[in-house]
Amino acid sequence: MKKNLIFYTLFTGGFSLLIWFLLNNGKHLEAQRILPQLASTQNDSIFSGLNSNVHNPLSTLILQITIILVVARILGYLFQKAGQPSVVGEIIAGIVLGPSLLGLYFPEASSFIFPAASLGNIQFLSQIGLILFMFIVGMEIDGATIKNQAHQAVIISHASIIFPFFLGVVSSFFLYSTFAPPTIPFVAFALFMGIAMSITAFPVLARIVHEKGLSKHPIGMVSLTCAAADDVTAWCVLAAVIAIVKATTILSALLTIVLAIAYLLFMLYVIKPGLKKLFTVKAQNGDISKSLTGIIFLVLLLSSYICEIIGIHALFGAFIAGVIMPEELNLKKIISEKIEDVALVLLLPLFFVFTGLRTHVNLLNNPQLWIVCLGIIVLAVLGKLVGSALAARITGLSWKRSLSIGVLMNTRGLMELVVLNIGYDLGVLSTEIFTIMVIMALVTTFMTGPFLNFITKNIPDHELVENEKTVNSIG
Repeated sequence: MKKNLIFYTLFTGGFSLLIWFLLNNGKHLEAQRILPQLASTQNDSIFSGLNSNVHNPLSTLILQITIILVVARILGYLFQKAGQPSVVGEIIAGIVLGPSLLGLYFPEASSFIFPAASLGNIQFLSQIGLILFMFIVGMEIDGATIKNQAHQAVIISHASIIFPFFLGVVSSFFLYSTFAPPTIPFVAFALFMGIAMSITAFPVLARIVHEKGLSKHPIGMVSLTCAAADDVTAWCVLAAVIAIVKATTILSALLTIVLAIAYLLFMLYVIKPGLKKLFTVKAQNGDISKSLTGIIFLVLLLSSYICEIIGIHALFGAFIAGVIMPEELNLKKIISEKIEDVALVLLLPLFFVFTGLRTHVNLLNNPQLWIVCLGIIVLAVLGKLVGSALAARITGLSWKRSLSIGVLMNTRGLMELVVLNIGYDLGVLSTEIFTIMVIMALVTTFMTGPFLNFITKNIPDHELVENEKTVNSIG
């Protein structure tokens, strides 16, 4: 012990003296060069350094993420306790922290927490969160379930797309002159209004079905299958719409669509079989190694990159990357668990707040604008509910179950916000119509739970659990 103490003292002390000697004698080297004069700090406050650190971009970003997470978790918890999906509270958190509330009543606090120069950082982080989220959504699409109920699912899901899409295009005739940006052609505006009206939020719908205990009930099973088919169809339509909007000529639009089809065929018939073989060899014990995780992320990022280059948005590439993930050994669940916490808890709330920062409810400052907003909500509800319920009834379901499916398919939530932000980024949607559509997404998502309770409250308890034979007979 004594020997160690002597060594420690001599070793550290000796080298400390040598460092002091070099620093002291190295000052004469300054004479060989012209050093910039240090700014006088006599008049500076002793807190100037702290003030500079507070406004550092990294400090600002950390503060923003902290506040966003706290507000999102609190409101998400409160709305969940009120019988709503937590995502509704998280979307409200974005509006609360945006110019509609915080910016309106506490502008200095808003400009301190969310200075304009810092919004780009939130946007890029939120886009990473969305890419991971869409990857998870793609993995949650159960191809086997869609195949088993393909006939019924395709009829209901496509009816729930085409009818609200039609109503969205109809509404464009009345909204284009007032709300479309001046450089946007009618076709682009109408197509985006159509797709924005026809989206169903598959993840939120799945959460509602699970929370209501309808996972094994025909209502829940058919709704989830239809929503999955709806997602696949709607995102393919959205990719085509983006290609048309971004293209400068008809030929460039056709080129984008051809490249998109080639990309889909390559992912489905080359990458998917290759991943299946790789998973079979590398993951026989049901676990995923770090090297295999790296390959999965590589496929995700390259798929997103290719779609962004083609011109159909990186989110579509992330979605398709999730769809082609092999289902063997329950590996999709393992991959989701690796990504879900970071994507949904940390990064996705940034997207809600970034959307909230773009939502200016105070712009709807006259009765006419609120009438337009109400009209959009009514058209959105009628389009989804009537289209889905009518198709479900034609396929043989009772009116009660058909209406229940229609209410569930009317859920928009996060997926609607994704589409609206794409339209806003492309300059297709003005701030006013963007705000109106965000309100519509909130209202249609908020009403799902109460409307479903209202419709299903008279269903006898024995109908809530159906045997396999009965469930299969529904289709």
